[in-house]
Amino acid sequence: MKNTCTFLLCLLIAIFSFAQQNKATYLERVDTINNNIYNRFYEEKTGLYYETTDSSKNEHPHSYLWPLCALIQAANEAETAGSEAVHIQPVINAINQYYNTAPPTPGYQAYVTKEKQDSRFYDDNQWIAIAYLDAYNRTKKPFFLDKAKEIYRFMMTGFDTLSGGGLYWREDKKTSKNTCSNGPGILVALQLYRITHQQPYFDTALLLYKWVNTRLQSQEGLYYDAIRIPSLQIDSALYTYNTGTMLQANALLYEITNNKGYLQEAERIAAAAKDHFYKSNKLPGNYWFNAVLLRGYQELYRIDHNKQQLQFFYDDAERIWTDERDANNLLGVHKAKSLIDQAAMMEIYGRLVEMM
Repeated sequence: MKNTCTFLLCLLIAIFSFAQQNKATYLERVDTINNNIYNRFYEEKTGLYYETTDSSKNEHPHSYLWPLCALIQAANEAETAGSEAVHIQPVINAINQYYNTAPPTPGYQAYVTKEKQDSRFYDDNQWIAIAYLDAYNRTKKPFFLDKAKEIYRFMMTGFDTLSGGGLYWREDKKTSKNTCSNGPGILVALQLYRITHQQPYFDTALLLYKWVNTRLQSQEGLYYDAIRIPSLQIDSALYTYNTGTMLQANALLYEITNNKGYLQEAERIAAAAKDHFYKSNKLPGNYWFNAVLLRGYQELYRIDHNKQQLQFFYDDAERIWTDERDANNLLGVHKAKSLIDQAAMMEIYGRLVEMM
């Protein structure tokens, strides 16, 4: 009996030690990626970022907003995971330079405002709001909540009843309503409801949730990309991030309502996503899309604590670090490395640390 207890104690110590080692390894990767971002993608004099490491391939002198939507979330996850560097403030300073006060309400445009006027995309704004709400939950700083509320007001200017409801993808060309503008819209509304307990946010979340499931969910539980306006033709492309936002929405709805139907739906979506997207021991090649899918699985993990369900994310993250990293520790399969790829993997390693 004594020998058995000693063996079990040694096994537990070994498991704990291995987990701590893995955490340290992943945190080291987070810091390595972050250092590379500021060495290769950051312009100190303007506080702005570059799109890729190859200036000849960049359409403009500085990055579009979309990679910063990835970087702001990565910065929050790095700080959440315990990285000692200050990650989030420089990205906020950059995002502020995309602010556009044009009517009907302020929002962030796709490119740096002082350099040119550009379109405003509802999803770009929503990704920022999601990161800001996560940061608010961590820090309780009013700035993050105030900005998320402002973005909510902006996104709701993209709602109408054509095709039965839903949010458009972009403000100036209302030709499609996408899962990528409605899924994150649900998440913004649900997070605002959890923080404020104001019923209109929850009502909006349910309105968008029902519309997406009616119009854009596949029979298997995955999500199509968009519905075209006014033809109502479905763009049936399937991307990991669209499924990720709706997986997370179902998990959040269960946490808020305790309605097991939402949990069952989250489990169904999670199973369908792995079956469809994880092929030949790898996820599809867009790292950031996969980071958004991981957010959904992480929300489900907070409920069921099923670490085995996350294993394929760990496996894919290891594969990328081994097979898709160059001599300078920059990630991606292309010669010109992109900011969004670095940010996405920083977020993924940060999130995986939290679940170790």
